[in-house]
Amino acid sequence: MSEYNSVQKGSLKLKGVSLASKKKKKKDKERKHLEEQVLTTQNEEGAKKVYVDKRTPAQITFDKLQEKRQMERILKKASKTHKRRVEDFNRHLDALTEHYDIPKVSWTK
Repeated sequence: MSEYNSVQKGSLKLKGVSLASKKKKKKDKERKHLEEQVLTTQNEEGAKKVYVDKRTPAQITFDKLQEKRQMERILKKASKTHKRRVEDFNRHLDALTEHYDIPKVSWTK
């Protein structure tokens, strides 16, 4: 432990920088109160502001078309029941040629 007796303790001291030059700001209760009042009035006014759309006209039309196509897809899928879809699929498979059948794998049987 005697080896560490000569070690300096404390913060690092830099040349040309003095800690005494920093001054603490005085707190003013009235000033804080006025600032709070100003902030509350600004928040009330800010809540009344309307959302501004920053999209380009091309982006707006693209979004409208996407929404329209999505609605068409939903209506198309909702128009058929599952039973009707299965029947249509089976009819489609019956119309295909035998070329699409699963080939026989084993040649010995």
